[in-house]
Amino acid sequence: MMNWNERLKALAERPLFNRYAPIGVVWAVAAIAAALLKFPNNNFTIFRHVFWHVWEGLPLYVPYPEVYHDVNLYGPVFSCVVAPFAVCPPLMGLMLWLLAMAGLLFVAVRKLPIERRGRIFIAWFCANELFTALSMAQFNVAIAALLILAFVLIEEGHEGWAALMIAVGTFVKLYGIVGLAFFFFVRRKGRFLGALAGWSVVLFLLPMLLSSPEYIVGQYGAWAEALTVKNDANLFALRQNISLLGMVRKISGRADYSDLWLIVPGLILFALPYLRLDQYRHRAFRLMFLASVMLFVVLFSTGSESSGYIIALTGVAIWYVGVPWRRSRWDLALLIFALLLTSFSPSDLFPRRIYHHYIIPYALKALPCVMVWLKLMWEMMTRDYEE
Repeated sequence: MMNWNERLKALAERPLFNRYAPIGVVWAVAAIAAALLKFPNNNFTIFRHVFWHVWEGLPLYVPYPEVYHDVNLYGPVFSCVVAPFAVCPPLMGLMLWLLAMAGLLFVAVRKLPIERRGRIFIAWFCANELFTALSMAQFNVAIAALLILAFVLIEEGHEGWAALMIAVGTFVKLYGIVGLAFFFFVRRKGRFLGALAGWSVVLFLLPMLLSSPEYIVGQYGAWAEALTVKNDANLFALRQNISLLGMVRKISGRADYSDLWLIVPGLILFALPYLRLDQYRHRAFRLMFLASVMLFVVLFSTGSESSGYIIALTGVAIWYVGVPWRRSRWDLALLIFALLLTSFSPSDLFPRRIYHHYIIPYALKALPCVMVWLKLMWEMMTRDYEE
């Protein structure tokens, strides 16, 4: 009789679960299904109009209730990113947009410096969360891919391209700036910084090809103001601030304290593993910084929403498979807890009463990822990552 571990291994060795083609098809079908089921998509309507508003010289960060709900919060350069999809018919543009993001993340996962079986596991593990993110058409899928690609390109010595990944993520949604956490692992730091400065100038100027320099500079200022207003509005928002910050605030019901009381200790804890200089030479240790970054950027942001957990859950999967030792049953329990509560709680497979009365109001989707991140921090400070 095989034990549970042997049965899981036997299942993982079957062709359906051990090849890229089946999971690639599943991801593509998820993108197409999300486009068909969620059309018309309010978020993609906003994205399309970012391009057209830049083209026509209209304000980017004001409401257009006659066209869509909510407001745009992406940087002016996003007009260039979304341009190929904005000029297509709406349904075709949405479908191509989702396929492009899913494809980018699929390529990024395949490039991870992890054994093949681990990469395929990550892709299967994140499939449901990917569908959730694609259904909302948000850029978070691409942010996850850009963070992974920045890390991989630094590992491969392609500092210039890594800098581009970080710059694009930053100029579109600010989240990409956390890719600078990999700076200590860059071999040619001067070249990296030069490339980062160069790409930043290019991305700052790029949307001026669609409009006037004066208009674009003004929109950058408006973007900063819009993000400040949105941060204040997110504190108790039901569908926003799904993070460690939001979980603590919503459970406590307190509005009279600063999030810095959590952010500063979080930053200190995040930075402590950098002190273990003797571990830098181990790829698995460096890989755990990628997992930590992908969790941290979601858990310590008031702007985190459900679709952003494609970033965090990918970090959870990397944490589980990226170490040189065998994971314990407690680690497996944490992984399953994250899959059930973080990934499947918004689905129809999860009890609706629990989801609407507890998970949403108290931002409990963040809880398993918080536990994984704390476990990861402990491991990075205590374990030896030598293979």
